[in-house]
Amino acid sequence: MGSNVISGSAVGVVVVTGDDTVFGEMAKSVNTPHVQTSFEKGVNAVSFMLIRFMMVMVPIVLLINGFTKGDWVEAALFALAVAVGLTPEMLPMIVTTCLAKGAMAMSRKKAIIKNLNSIQNIGAINILCTDKTGTLTQDNVALLYHLDIHGEENPRVLRHAFLNSYYQTGLKNLMDVAIIRATEDEQDDEGHEELRGLADKFEKVDEIPFDFERRRMSVVVANNGKTQMITKGAVEEMLSICGFAEYEGKVVPLTNEIRNYILKKVADLNEDGLRVIAVAQKTNPSPVGAFSVADESDMVLMGYLAFLDPPKETAAAAIRSLKEYGVTVKILTGDNDKVARTVCRQVGLPVSRIVLGAEVDAMSDEMLGDIAEKVTVFAKLSPHQKARVITALRKKGHSVGFMGDGINDAAGMKAADVGISVDNAVDIAKESADVILLEKDLMVLEAGIIEGRKTYANMIKYIKITASSNFGNMFSVLAVSAFIPFMPMLPLQILFLNLIYDLSCVAFPWDNVDADYLKAPRKWDASNMTKYILWIGPTSSVFDLTCYAGMFFITCPVVLMTNPAFAEFAGLSWAEFARLAEDGVAHAAEAMTVFIGTFQAGWFVLSMWTQTLVIHMLRTPHIPFIQSRASATLTLLTFSGIAFLTAMPYMPLGHAVGLEPLPLSFFGWLALNVVGYMILVSIMKKVFAMRYGKDQLL
Repeated sequence: MGSNVISGSAVGVVVVTGDDTVFGEMAKSVNTPHVQTSFEKGVNAVSFMLIRFMMVMVPIVLLINGFTKGDWVEAALFALAVAVGLTPEMLPMIVTTCLAKGAMAMSRKKAIIKNLNSIQNIGAINILCTDKTGTLTQDNVALLYHLDIHGEENPRVLRHAFLNSYYQTGLKNLMDVAIIRATEDEQDDEGHEELRGLADKFEKVDEIPFDFERRRMSVVVANNGKTQMITKGAVEEMLSICGFAEYEGKVVPLTNEIRNYILKKVADLNEDGLRVIAVAQKTNPSPVGAFSVADESDMVLMGYLAFLDPPKETAAAAIRSLKEYGVTVKILTGDNDKVARTVCRQVGLPVSRIVLGAEVDAMSDEMLGDIAEKVTVFAKLSPHQKARVITALRKKGHSVGFMGDGINDAAGMKAADVGISVDNAVDIAKESADVILLEKDLMVLEAGIIEGRKTYANMIKYIKITASSNFGNMFSVLAVSAFIPFMPMLPLQILFLNLIYDLSCVAFPWDNVDADYLKAPRKWDASNMTKYILWIGPTSSVFDLTCYAGMFFITCPVVLMTNPAFAEFAGLSWAEFARLAEDGVAHAAEAMTVFIGTFQAGWFVLSMWTQTLVIHMLRTPHIPFIQSRASATLTLLTFSGIAFLTAMPYMPLGHAVGLEPLPLSFFGWLALNVVGYMILVSIMKKVFAMRYGKDQLL
């Protein structure tokens, strides 16, 4: 019926097992897919953007070549090759390799990646939500004081707290362990005889386990015929069930004056960074079998326990460092607001306002989103309230990471873009997490954020550079197809060019990333990518068109002129040339094949030079080769690809795909085109950065 068993003991009858049980249903729910993350949304948006480009360009290429060349089969094959040419074919491999490389790097930095996509999600987060215990603090809770309500040391308070912690059968938290350890340490001290042999003197009768709504737990014990209920929990929740207090050695009614006196004492302890819980008792509750939460009433408040969990030495530095990387840290804690404020002050986390769980319940989702953007600390939160805060932030467009290790954190991790836990967390928290830290330290998480941003940078470089370059080439094809009487490049040549280019891009996951680029979180933005492609892509077309003109009117006629067998065809118009070939004039068809093969070889080589060198121009907003250098692996592969395709027209392989050797004079023309293209790309980078911002270049 949807009940959750947290802890305690009971007698029951087994009616179903396995997946048919309520717990089985809960276990299955943990395996449900996460919410759609910013990474998944971004990849989908980019995919649809590329599909839209293909849906527009491919039919136009098909129709233009079909009508102008008259061969619809060849036109269809060419249009299909254009569609392939527009696609970054290596995208799945590049993305997977980037993510896998990031996961390997993270494993060396004490973080285990359960979900590869979470690598990029970590880099994209601009808000990190976390509990304070163990993250900002050392997660080493010690019981400093056991006090009566006047703030004086009182072993009776420790004695009752021990009985509560020792006999409860649920998960013993750090405070339970600290209470038991402190009792064992003090029981041999002179004057503390009443702390000795407690485990043998009492018999457990019943209990009410802790839950996140009551924020307290009760145990009923018996001794010498006397039955006593002992309850400990959050101070305000304990005051709500107490009708009496041990004041000045007497049990007196809990008046508003005494209540305020107690709250003042507790506030003073909280101001010192101590976590405080109250202890109360009640003699002769309901008989066994009738014991219930209703018995938690009219109790006698005995005093309180004060615990210290000191801040980590690295916490303040980690928060400052995360801020430098554009990540805001927000605290979502179940503790009270005063302790949270003190700890945040100690680690340098500014707190102007703290929102409590009760306030969260009173807010609409929209109001909660507005508040959550401004507030740093949320206190006294239940698991559901933590998840609500995270969801509200995500609806505001933020990428949110959530770090937790308890049962109450599983819902928050499922709601976040990336859930983060630690290796000593409870099983359900680790099951819900995407990332498991081997050290519960924000410094480890900072390393993960940097690695995630490197991963994103190298993925987006490949997509933007390749898509814009491919678009430029296909735009050139579209423009020239209407004006030249043959295919500017054969489908097989286009596919081969893309293959070698993509093999050159295999090293992108290992490329260097500029240090300043890592300072801000990045999100996938398909609209920015569309602008980038439309601005940068057509720049190559300017020089493609000059290449077409130079090849058609200069280089190809020169090749024919220097061959005695073809010299007579060099000065003819294309129409005359084609007519002679159709009439079967000697060497005319062969000369036409050489003309077309030379033209296609020229554009084939130029395309590889421009498409590959532009990687080094566009991979950074800075001056390439001077202010920012590509990795040695990427440099080696790109220049090897250029060398291979430049030599290909002179190889049997080149002849097999329809390419003809190029004259030496072509390379002077090639150099002018390449230099001009590099200059124009640099100018367009500056213009694009001025219009849309430097950060939008990648």
